[in-house]
Amino acid sequence: MRTLLFGVAVLLAGSLGGSAMGALDDTPLPIASLTGGVWMKGDLHVHSRHSQDSSNNPVAKIIALAETVHMDYLLISDHDNHVYGDVAHHTWADPDYKSDSVILLYGAEWTTHRGHGTAISDKPYDHQQLYDVRDQRDAKILAVKKALGIHLSANHPAGGKNNYSISYDTVDSIEVWNSAAWPKNASSMKVWDDLLKSGRKLTGRGGSDSHHGKPDAPNQATALSVQAPMNNVGTPTTWIYASARTGAAAVAGLTGGRVSISANPYAPRVEFYADLDQDGFMDMMMGDNAKATGKPVTFRVLLTGNVVAAATYTVRVVKDGEVFGAYQMNGAKPSVDFTDTPTSTGRSYYRVEVEGPQTAYPEVPGSSALSEKMVGLSNPIFFNFDPNF
Repeated sequence: MRTLLFGVAVLLAGSLGGSAMGALDDTPLPIASLTGGVWMKGDLHVHSRHSQDSSNNPVAKIIALAETVHMDYLLISDHDNHVYGDVAHHTWADPDYKSDSVILLYGAEWTTHRGHGTAISDKPYDHQQLYDVRDQRDAKILAVKKALGIHLSANHPAGGKNNYSISYDTVDSIEVWNSAAWPKNASSMKVWDDLLKSGRKLTGRGGSDSHHGKPDAPNQATALSVQAPMNNVGTPTTWIYASARTGAAAVAGLTGGRVSISANPYAPRVEFYADLDQDGFMDMMMGDNAKATGKPVTFRVLLTGNVVAAATYTVRVVKDGEVFGAYQMNGAKPSVDFTDTPTSTGRSYYRVEVEGPQTAYPEVPGSSALSEKMVGLSNPIFFNFDPNF
């Protein structure tokens, strides 16, 4: 089987039903090309001096680090409630908000009484409109979000007092890895799996959520200040497979789910593919959605980039929220294949998590220790998800 047009495979699914699928016609689901694109790495959740709790972090400092570690894109997402929604005249208007090598996206941390989200756009938009409906009903929020034409993502969905309790039908993605500290994200991963099992095709993404405190309180004993030296741009790093190296293509790739997350900018990237017809050629990748035929599918997991020499990595495969199997891989280009038969009569999805030794991040000492054994994770490969949602 060969792939079709290059582009975003499908948009997010909003079905609230169980695993049984509604009737689908026999028209092939569009699957984008696996060649001709570009991997883009970046961070979608960083705070600068324009957030009151991060005034030690000037925009120029953030962008300089992103340039040093060769990020492709960056979003500085300051709290909109700190400037009453007017981020366009603060973060975006900062004279240092510029880069010759990093694509700078536009957005803010949408800070509401029912949790936080990140608005993401490849061009300036009227964020004030989103701020003004932050505590209104979900239908109104969704209407404004659609009118603005932005990508909206749920931040730290199981983050205690700041957990996201607005309808997940309002968002396009969910922050499943927040900050370098991997273990605290277990509850967010559970939320993601529950949403995927409900039929929502939501992209999982990362975000460092780095704050660097206030100059008048350098020793304040808060979680933000304690983690600050070890949590910075790219802890973790979100990789997007995009049709071109542009901001618009990055946002489209994020929405489409061709996304993986690594512990830092130097850590190897997880790639996840599937061969639908056993011809030896991969036909789809993470984020893609196909009709199951009732026949076996071969899946392939790759680690690309700076792998640790002579290391063995453990791949944990999750199918429909449950551990399907664990596999070992090693070598200069670690990879492993496994086979399963997705059900032809209901939804199913597969995603992977990779554990092993950390790749050092010299510019941010200590971040690898916070990530412990988690090297990276993929978005799912989907079968029989309704493309109309």
